[in-house]
Amino acid sequence: MKTSKQRVTPSSSGNSQAPSQAASLPRHLPAHLAKILDRHRAALAFVYIRQSSPHQVLEHRESREQQYELVDLAITLGWPRERVVVIDDDQGQSGATAHGRLGFQRLIAEVTMGHAGLVIGLEASRLARSDRDWRQLFELCGAFQTLMADQEGIYDANDPNDRLLLGLKGMMSEIELTTMRNRLLQGRWHKARRGALFSCVPLGYIRLPTGELTLDPDEQVQGVVRLIFAKCAELGTVYAVFRYLLEHQIQVGMRARHGGQKGQVVWRRPALPTLFAMLHNPTYAGAYTYGRQCQDSTWDAAGTRQKKVRRLPMEQWKVLLRDQLPAYISWETYLENQQRMRHNDFANTGPGTPRTGDALLSGVLVCGTCGARMQVRYPGRRRAGYYDCVRHLLRGVPRACCGLPAPTVDEWVAAQVLQAVTPAALELSAQAFADQRQERARLEQHWR
Repeated sequence: MKTSKQRVTPSSSGNSQAPSQAASLPRHLPAHLAKILDRHRAALAFVYIRQSSPHQVLEHRESREQQYELVDLAITLGWPRERVVVIDDDQGQSGATAHGRLGFQRLIAEVTMGHAGLVIGLEASRLARSDRDWRQLFELCGAFQTLMADQEGIYDANDPNDRLLLGLKGMMSEIELTTMRNRLLQGRWHKARRGALFSCVPLGYIRLPTGELTLDPDEQVQGVVRLIFAKCAELGTVYAVFRYLLEHQIQVGMRARHGGQKGQVVWRRPALPTLFAMLHNPTYAGAYTYGRQCQDSTWDAAGTRQKKVRRLPMEQWKVLLRDQLPAYISWETYLENQQRMRHNDFANTGPGTPRTGDALLSGVLVCGTCGARMQVRYPGRRRAGYYDCVRHLLRGVPRACCGLPAPTVDEWVAAQVLQAVTPAALELSAQAFADQRQERARLEQHWR
């Protein structure tokens, strides 16, 4: 098969409007034209277009137009316009991985099916930022005799010199991405050490134009936040606070981040994740923190990257600056809330918290033999509960602990409690009446 050194416009396409070689080819390309053979022009030319984020798609229009102009380059190299395919499905997608990039996967498929004679990209970083993905592409191009091209030249993956150059381009593209990422992370870290980096604004706060965080000026928004923390100290569990808010139809106010109501207060039904996030957030205690969570990455059998966010203990936080922000609660109250929520976990061996059921000590009784939390079983519809240790079932070991009927323990505990509170019954009644009156006043103020 003869090479087509002189032929720039295809004679078989009938496309007489193709630009001339001298007028359109970049100065580096004429020396590479000998690599283009008739079998290459008999296949399709694929122009791959990608920008890393939606912001770049909207704002960096020059880069976008420059990539679309590669179609003219393919025509100049001898492909009819109707045989030039543009793949722009990955606009707004990062090139750090091939996962989720449907356009890149389509390009790989076209090459492996032998449909591609030429693959054109603005540069290596547009095709892939990962050296592994880049090498996969040019190895396939070499196996199926597909040329690669950019504004600097035309490359044959079977040529040793071109293979060296393609490998260097892929390595430089990956290193460039790592360098940019590290530069951004260093900037974030420097800003976080000053206590000035806020990824999101917690409920009950607003961000001023100066970048500072302050309490929400809406008094009712502040009132609901203070009510949530007060009821948490009173009721002891997040679920109890959640049920209280639903029972009294109390909604939480938050600032809309998107849409026509952006920046305005929107009242919504409370949700458990919201309450847990508030009680775990040290911002409400006036502390600035950074790096309270880390992200663990794993790969499944399909090669998909799975990300899992894990909360770190306080001693592993990257930044902790106390008394830096306006506070709803004290730092001591925040620590008490954290300890209470740890004790409420059924898997822990702390004091626990009472749970639903007819048994009096459900959720708080601990086995005296192994120290595990005892569970309550109700064998029959009319039979009383039975406290049972199920550690042997969870560990798969022989049973070493025994249970006991709930009524026997409940009656004895109730008698001990009544005996302890009898001398102070009048004082406790007065305190309960005062708490009830305070609760009614709080609700009345909220609804007013």
